[in-house]
Amino acid sequence: MTKWQRSTVSRRLRTAGFSLVELLIVIAIILIILAVAVPKLTSARMQAQEMAAIQAIQTINTAQQQYYSQFGRYANSLQELGPPTSGNAGPSASDLIPGDLALGTKQGYNFVMTTTPAGYTINANPVTFGSTGRRTFFSDQSLVKRENWSAEPAGPNSKELGSVAAK
Repeated sequence: MTKWQRSTVSRRLRTAGFSLVELLIVIAIILIILAVAVPKLTSARMQAQEMAAIQAIQTINTAQQQYYSQFGRYANSLQELGPPTSGNAGPSASDLIPGDLALGTKQGYNFVMTTTPAGYTINANPVTFGSTGRRTFFSDQSLVKRENWSAEPAGPNSKELGSVAAK
């Protein structure tokens, strides 16, 4: 190979790839895009989990109404609304809600149902406030859903869900 051919091959090898500066610029652009996208993704995920919690409360309310019409009383626990471990559905496991909801935790929220002299209450609280949800929820036999925009559990005096009061 002549000297001229070697210098041409050497020049081609040097210009064939990306320089370190070009690679660093591409990485910086990707990091900027991620810095913008990740908070929006986290917020969208949290909002989806809150909507799922509201729907789960509606499911529990509906199941309680069905349980009351079948057995003449409200269920004492989520397990009584859930599927039976074996055998047929009955008062101890009526198969009115999914098994994961009957266990009390679903999609980033903890669900607690308690009986009261007038009926029952349901609380839905984020597993990790600010990460899995920004709101807590409450409902009872009146079927009205209430919300609280703080870590404190929502209760019967909290703002009604969907009302126009300030957050």
